[in-house]
Amino acid sequence: MAGKTAPRKSARAIKVPSKRFAFVRSGPGKYLALSLLFVLLVAAGWGLWKWRSLYAGMPSLPEVSELWDAKREPAIEFVDRNGNTLDVRGPRYGRATDISRLPPHVPQAFIAAEDKRFYEHDGADDAAIARAAWSNMRAGETVSGASTITQQLIKNLVLDSRQTISRKAQEMKLARALEKKMTKDQILSLYLNRVYFGAGLYGIDAAARYYFGKPPEDLTISEAAILAALPKAPSKLNLRENLEGAKSRQRYVLSEMADLGFITPEQALEAGEAPITIIDPPAYDPQFGYALDTAAERLKAMLPRIPGDLVVTVSIDPQMQQTIQAKLAERIEKDGKASKASQVSALVIDKNGRVVALIGGVDYKASEFNRVTQSRRQPGSAFKPFVYASALENGFTPYDVFQDAPLSIGKWQPSNYTGNYLGPMTLSEGLARSINTIAAELGQEVSEENVIQLAHRFGITTELKPFPSIALGSQEVSLWEITRAFGTFQSGGERLDPWLIDRIENSRGDILYERPDYNRDRVYDYEYAKEMNAMLTRVVNSRVGTGGRAKIPNWTVAGKTGTSQDWRDAWFIGFTSAYVGGVWVGNDDDSAMNHVTGGGLPADLWSDVMTIAHSGMKPEPLLGAEEGLEMSEEAEERITFYRGLAQAFKTASGGRSPDGKKVRVIRQ
Repeated sequence: MAGKTAPRKSARAIKVPSKRFAFVRSGPGKYLALSLLFVLLVAAGWGLWKWRSLYAGMPSLPEVSELWDAKREPAIEFVDRNGNTLDVRGPRYGRATDISRLPPHVPQAFIAAEDKRFYEHDGADDAAIARAAWSNMRAGETVSGASTITQQLIKNLVLDSRQTISRKAQEMKLARALEKKMTKDQILSLYLNRVYFGAGLYGIDAAARYYFGKPPEDLTISEAAILAALPKAPSKLNLRENLEGAKSRQRYVLSEMADLGFITPEQALEAGEAPITIIDPPAYDPQFGYALDTAAERLKAMLPRIPGDLVVTVSIDPQMQQTIQAKLAERIEKDGKASKASQVSALVIDKNGRVVALIGGVDYKASEFNRVTQSRRQPGSAFKPFVYASALENGFTPYDVFQDAPLSIGKWQPSNYTGNYLGPMTLSEGLARSINTIAAELGQEVSEENVIQLAHRFGITTELKPFPSIALGSQEVSLWEITRAFGTFQSGGERLDPWLIDRIENSRGDILYERPDYNRDRVYDYEYAKEMNAMLTRVVNSRVGTGGRAKIPNWTVAGKTGTSQDWRDAWFIGFTSAYVGGVWVGNDDDSAMNHVTGGGLPADLWSDVMTIAHSGMKPEPLLGAEEGLEMSEEAEERITFYRGLAQAFKTASGGRSPDGKKVRVIRQ
């Protein structure tokens, strides 16, 4: 076989290096390819990082129940017992409304205005996003948006309003997540309740009532369409400031409603031509401010956390409050100049504890300082009933006789208002005449500590010091607490716990608090309370009493006058079987009045206030009052004479009664 040559390989079998890859296989090409691959990998990594960064810091989707309360500004709507609004503090959210209760054209108007494919997309409308992107690209600026109703909810309730790609991406993702947790109708209901309409109005209920004076269930097509026009530019299209601008967008909304088949073209034309009547904005009486400020303070103590929106039902009787406020302002205007009295405050509480009127001053607009709850002044003789009440607990009786004569207690020498001394008299007469020496000595007999302890049991919360002058009301208290304390007498010994708030709800109607029925605490003996009422009735009805000007027609009144040093404060605190009330008169700068005493202007004003409060009511007897009604001067003198003899006998016998028992000796 020598000499034979190897067989030739087929041309197909011969591998020839391709010229296309020759460069790649060469040194420069190899490095370029690797560089390109590196760039691609970096770009892919950057893109992945950028994509993930869009959602960096994205909040989690709140629970559905939390969305109703999310990002609410603090707001309180105060209503009376009939549901009438007395004031709104903060933005107005309106009451929760479900679309199932609305006529179809109301939600349809908002769908036409804001999200025509609402029932078709999954929370973010990709087709709308593409159209908006194309429009914005052609215009070179943002001229079109693509936020669905669901996205608007997410933006308003979960995210902030920054115009960034990251925020938009998060908005879309969360919107799609929300659509998996809520039905379309639930989302639309939430939107209608939380959307902003301008002028501090949130929700369809608030807007319908504020602009048209009707609930959203009664909105016409024309009214629904013009409200649906507002979310686009709520401040710019305010119906009271730019009605024509709002009507222009209303016509667009009606046209879209017709195109979508929600209404006929004829209905759209008719609704567009229908006149829009905007009611006057609600006017709330600013003089309710004193009572509502007090209620707002009570809220802080009643709820551990104040929700974003509250509907608070207060106990105030609006008509009574307004009538009393006007009467007091009129009387101070008429009598204040001569009396040198510039301020007055009053409190009226019914026998169950309901505060029906609270007037903290002449004019809330001029001064918001509440002289019922915030001011503490010397009550003077209006404090004496607590001294007498303590005396009854310590064995004294209304007909024990004391000597009205000059008195020294250490370096203190109390004197009477008149400067005169009347000699022996019963405790009942001493209280009716408001004799200082007897009250001061009685305070020593029972001890200042006992008087303070009783006053606190009755409801006075201010700290009191055990000084002898406490018997004459030298330590400051508020009108609220001393009026409350008098309620213990009225009830027969049960402490009065006044309330201003009946119910607290949120705008969805969830009840957060409702005042429960409760049994009042007994803090004083029933029989002693009857005796006190008899004595306090004599203050008003006896010829020698200091409170005769506090009488009201057909009702038995019990109470006590009070005047502080140099006539800086004058009070009348009293009650009937129906109401407990207090009136204070004075000046904010603590300057002296022109000899105004509790039995003068305050008693007159108390009579005015209580006459208003009792209007139309059938009179009822007052517990214990029949025992203290008018007693003749002869009977009073006989009692004093024989009591004086008895006490002289006790003194002569060494302080022992005929049966040998030790007895109390009254100073003679």
